[in-house]
Amino acid sequence: MDIFEPLWANVDADGHLELPPDVMTQFGIEPGTRMRLEMTPNGLKLHRPVTHLAKIYIEPTNRCNIDCRTCMRQNWDVTLGKMSAKTFAAIEASLAELKPPVTVMFGGIGEPLLHPKLADMIAAVKALGFRAEMISNGTMLTERRAKQIIEAGLDLLWISIDGSSPESYADVRLGAELPLVLENLRRFRRLRRPAHRPTPEIGIAFVAMERNIADLPEVLRIGKSVGAKHFSVSNLLPHSTEMEEEILYKRSMRNITYLPSPWLRRLSIPKMDFNELTAGPLMEAFNSGYNVSFAGNNLGELNDVCTFIEQGAMAVGWDGRIAPCPPLLYHHIGYIRGYRRESFAHILGDIHEQSLQTLWATPAYEAYRDRVQRFAFAPCTACGGCDLLENNETDCFWNEAPACGSCLWAQGFVQCP
Repeated sequence: MDIFEPLWANVDADGHLELPPDVMTQFGIEPGTRMRLEMTPNGLKLHRPVTHLAKIYIEPTNRCNIDCRTCMRQNWDVTLGKMSAKTFAAIEASLAELKPPVTVMFGGIGEPLLHPKLADMIAAVKALGFRAEMISNGTMLTERRAKQIIEAGLDLLWISIDGSSPESYADVRLGAELPLVLENLRRFRRLRRPAHRPTPEIGIAFVAMERNIADLPEVLRIGKSVGAKHFSVSNLLPHSTEMEEEILYKRSMRNITYLPSPWLRRLSIPKMDFNELTAGPLMEAFNSGYNVSFAGNNLGELNDVCTFIEQGAMAVGWDGRIAPCPPLLYHHIGYIRGYRRESFAHILGDIHEQSLQTLWATPAYEAYRDRVQRFAFAPCTACGGCDLLENNETDCFWNEAPACGSCLWAQGFVQCP
């Protein structure tokens, strides 16, 4: 379905809302489906039903060939390994129970290209009629591996580039060389079959922090030069006190300007040129303490929104463990508002023991997804902080683990491609 094609919903004689069949299929809407309805200033917003499983993150391995400042492996102690044939066979059988369209994203904490059978995994996913994506650091995208994943039918390749010069790139991605990555990516572009819209499409992912934000414009130009169609910018999730000093959202985390609170004064700003004349006044307006809408889009609408729940996603680790999202596959340390926050893994089950569909349909897991979609958690990122912020086991609303109130993904600071 073309996202740019106008869509229409009809109301029948009995007052029932009728959606286009393609929309019903894409979002898993069936008779009796319950969906969250949200009122906006200009209309209504329907959220994906929490019963719809639409995206699976698969981690081929948690090993990596480089050492990035931004990675949670800077502060963790876990068993390293790669996915076995037995584990992927269990995943493949489980995927076969699902109805397309389903997207499978190959990625995780490790480098997917380290797995020798990655192309076979992609081909198996495509044989089921699913969309296949992956993210890589690009250092191992040799001609042979490029041909393999192209032939396997990959739909989208994301490459992480966190600097525009060899020096700034190597300062973040320790042990990697930008010229090699760009050479690999240009060759990958040439190896794709000629077409008006060649596949795999190429995406560039950039993690922004103080040391590299000035590189972003040039990274965007580099992306265009290698044929990238997608660009994703995320903030840094710091895993050390030193990296916490690098974040670009110190004020935003505390600023209630972006909260969609009914008691705040409201400010509506239209589209306008962003230049030397307007930059200063606009920045002051954005940080004025008002609830800000820009070009009709309220900046607070993406607060308290779990992107993984909205995508209908779950994650499978290299060893078969299943979690609601990739961050919850692992126990890891993060730093937020000066607190050392311990996020404990939240494992729902094991692919060797339960299928994805069976686990997804359990009442307890569906109730959890409903709670996260309503985001019934304490407002930890905007709050001044307390000792309950030190881990995700509970919060001051006495939620059971995992308490997601301080999740930076849910507040729009950190995002995954």
